[in-house]
Amino acid sequence: MKMLILFLLLTAQIVPLAVAQSKKESANTVKTANGTLEGVTEKSGIRSFKGIPFAAPPVGNLRWREPQPAKNWQGVRKADKFGPRAMQRAVFGDMGFRSNGMSEDCLYLNVWTPAKLGNEKLPVLVYFYGGGFVAGDGSEARYDGESMAQKGIVALTVNYRLGAFGFMAHPELTKESPNKASGNYGLMDQAAALQWVQKNIAAFGGDPKKVTIAGESAGSFSVCAQMATPLAKNLIAGAIGESGSMLSLQPTTPLAQGEEAGVNFAKAAGASSLADLRAIPAEQLLEVTAKPGVPWFWPVVDGYFFPKSPTEIFASGEQAKVPLLAGWNSEEMNYRAILGQEAPTPENYQKAVQKLYGDKASEVLKAYPASTEEEVLQAATDLAGDRFIGYSTWKWIDVHSKTSGKPTYRYYYSRPRPAMTAEMGDAAPGLAGGVVKGKDASAMKVPQARGAAHSAEIEYAMGNLPYNKVYAWTDDDYKVSETMQAYFANFIKTLNPNGNGLPQWEAITNGKPVQVMHIDVKTEAKPDQNSARYLILEQSPSK
Repeated sequence: MKMLILFLLLTAQIVPLAVAQSKKESANTVKTANGTLEGVTEKSGIRSFKGIPFAAPPVGNLRWREPQPAKNWQGVRKADKFGPRAMQRAVFGDMGFRSNGMSEDCLYLNVWTPAKLGNEKLPVLVYFYGGGFVAGDGSEARYDGESMAQKGIVALTVNYRLGAFGFMAHPELTKESPNKASGNYGLMDQAAALQWVQKNIAAFGGDPKKVTIAGESAGSFSVCAQMATPLAKNLIAGAIGESGSMLSLQPTTPLAQGEEAGVNFAKAAGASSLADLRAIPAEQLLEVTAKPGVPWFWPVVDGYFFPKSPTEIFASGEQAKVPLLAGWNSEEMNYRAILGQEAPTPENYQKAVQKLYGDKASEVLKAYPASTEEEVLQAATDLAGDRFIGYSTWKWIDVHSKTSGKPTYRYYYSRPRPAMTAEMGDAAPGLAGGVVKGKDASAMKVPQARGAAHSAEIEYAMGNLPYNKVYAWTDDDYKVSETMQAYFANFIKTLNPNGNGLPQWEAITNGKPVQVMHIDVKTEAKPDQNSARYLILEQSPSK
């Protein structure tokens, strides 16, 4: 009898504990179309699910194929680690990866959600990383979605194939494709992720009808591309672009030209056929991309993902007709991109512009005037930034505001990064937000930034300054971040950036004077002053 009573007492203690554990586990499990995931609850209360496969691994015969459906799994799949990043070389220095290594098997996404029940129908942010279509990863801390999730948004980052793996076109690939197209695999990966969102995001508390896509640099180009393609334009409700679009001064590469680059790449790899190319190990193929003269692959007008050029698609109003918030930074490129190593004198500046623009130089100099060394520094900085990325972003905003019938919001970001922390020692800023240390740092020393460098706004916009330990953030930096993130969060929620306590931001609509939101310690709207210079660049092809 005593033993029975002891057994009953123990059972009474164990059963509630088991139930409690079951509830704790179920709070972090989500059922997707492919199977059940178990994520983690962060200290903030936000639930995160990392390394979720949204397509089949693009390996073996699936290398250079359109993304295929992800396979189902049995049981509960752990989703507590970032998946591997796409194959890439260390082109941009330390990009701060938190991924589980590097692999051709890279098609994973990550979700951060404040939802508890799975029926909240919250707005959704899908963020595409930058890195010139050759580098980057959804695990980078500057893109982390936890801060946005704390604003009531389901936030995602998405991996996509890069470089030769993601963008190589080739005649044999075109021939074997059911769409008679090749290249653009990385962009198709993004579209596949957006399809995954439509099928699965409700389980994470998101509303598939309220999906805003965003990205910086190549990620911004990607946003523009997804707005243009028939594969994705009906899957999104809004778009945010930070620095860059497909509507650049250089026309998008035709398929034939892309195929030619692919043939040359195959020769550099020592491959005489597509089968040979697919048999080469990924690491070995990656090394081929480092050879001198090997092409840098880029999106192509393939007739499938892009039925015609993105410029033509936007001009004819065939893009996704959704609200757009976009802009660029005050120092997207350094003045040395114009002057090289020459001193910033008016004479050297004029010579440099003459070399670039020939008989159009006088018009360009009128648009970017300079008669003193200080003016040369600013004019050359502006011209370099506009040639690099400012023009394409302006063109995207301008055309979309005229052909979409939807509100378009333009910003200009000018907050320079603060000084590096003392712990960084003799480090130097690298490309794409990276940092160069040791003996290479002295070679990377560049003049003090005159404004916000390319990629400088990411941590501010996403609310992720604390993740970046490189810079000595000040109260002013946190003030700028609070403002910029609030604009972005409001837009994701309502497709309008305006909200309580923020300077009023007017949308651009066809025929109205353009207002630009200047984001800095003092954020304010100002009339557009510079559209004339973009029109001159458009009419003045450089050499």
